[in-house]
Amino acid sequence: MIKDLTRGNPIKLIICFALPILVGNLFQQLFQISDILIVGRLLGVKSLAAVGSSAPLFFMFLMIAFGFTAGLTIITAQRFGAKDWKGVKSSAFHALVASVLLSVIISLSLVFFLRPLLRLMNVPEEIMDEAHRFMFILGVAITSIVLYNLLSGLIRALGDSKTPLYFLIASSLLNIVFNFMFIYFFGWGVAGSAMGTFCSMTLSVVACVWFIAKKFPLLKLSWKDCKYNHKFMKEHLRVAAPMAIQFSILALSMMIVQSVCNSFGTDIIAGFTAAMRIEQISTQPLFALGIAFATFSAQNYGAALIKRIRQGVRQCLMLCLILSITITLSVRFFGSHMVSAFIEGGNENIIHIGQQYLMISSYFYFCLSCIFIARNALQGMGRTNIPLISGIVELGVRAFAAMYLAHVIGYIGIFWAGPIAWVGGAIVVCGGYFFIVMRISKDEMRQIFIKKHMIQYHTDPIA
Repeated sequence: MIKDLTRGNPIKLIICFALPILVGNLFQQLFQISDILIVGRLLGVKSLAAVGSSAPLFFMFLMIAFGFTAGLTIITAQRFGAKDWKGVKSSAFHALVASVLLSVIISLSLVFFLRPLLRLMNVPEEIMDEAHRFMFILGVAITSIVLYNLLSGLIRALGDSKTPLYFLIASSLLNIVFNFMFIYFFGWGVAGSAMGTFCSMTLSVVACVWFIAKKFPLLKLSWKDCKYNHKFMKEHLRVAAPMAIQFSILALSMMIVQSVCNSFGTDIIAGFTAAMRIEQISTQPLFALGIAFATFSAQNYGAALIKRIRQGVRQCLMLCLILSITITLSVRFFGSHMVSAFIEGGNENIIHIGQQYLMISSYFYFCLSCIFIARNALQGMGRTNIPLISGIVELGVRAFAAMYLAHVIGYIGIFWAGPIAWVGGAIVVCGGYFFIVMRISKDEMRQIFIKKHMIQYHTDPIA
């Protein structure tokens, strides 16, 4: 259902918009965690380490695609907020063209340069072959994943966060079925887990295309909508490229941390992998609010409603503070039980390692939520420079902290790298938000948007 986020109580709209995203993200984490659980339980710690040691490489390319498609659909949301229906269709076409080209580049990069990249990450030779098989198939699957993210983003740009949820739930359930079937019955090992991801995501893309054609006339393209405009593509890339770089920087920092972690052996890798998956689930409410706020900010920026953006930021940060405290307490009291679910035979050393990470990082979840809200507020307005600088700061701080602290105090130093990076990133992006957003007036926003986005591309907004 299409939803206009420029009217009504901001926090109520954001929460209602975020809830389906939250449920969808939880299923997406289930999508990923099912790989870890099934691999860890059916194939053992060695295979779990193979998946965990190589996953950050795929995560980096996935974050490039996620940031890129999110940036493309911000333009779509801005056009929708401005009631520019022709611009919505044109934006969808240009986003599709750009996404297909990006997915091909990423897929070829993973297929042809995979083994050198795995060696660069210090993946142990004893698990190299399994890690290579796992990542090779995911490299082939990246096109389906990119297209699914784009189609979901286009639907959310029109204010509908429920429809992508339904497809994601179905995809997650199919992923579990395929993984179990390929690993347990076919005996394909970790390659079966990657093949399950490929099959389930491909089916989701087909379902999204069919549903859009039936239910979303604003996104249904005809031949007259498929006219390439170089200037309009540049406008999309102006937002999408910095967001892709920003997300790739964050993922690269995780690769560096994982590379340092890989040098400490299989038990540390397995414990760190399990703890990271738990943290990803625990922080999903904060992440969902951030994703919802990007669409809220983009639509209200298109409508030149700066006060609503400010009000939404204030209300979201208060809610995030409450959620962060609740999540922190939950993780601290039940973290060891969560880690043990990933480990066959209840290996106490691995469980202790995972619990140590959660005990450190959970204190800093509010800093992470500040990054989510401020970053998405700026990106929704097309202001990508500050979030990009924040990402660079996170990369530098996380990489330095991981390498230096790991050398000084051992593997515990790796666990401090993320929280320290969150503090640095939050300072930069929140400071940038106040510097930019608090000083821009409604008239200035309207003038910037209409002149730059409407007249430049000769698409008149509908009053």
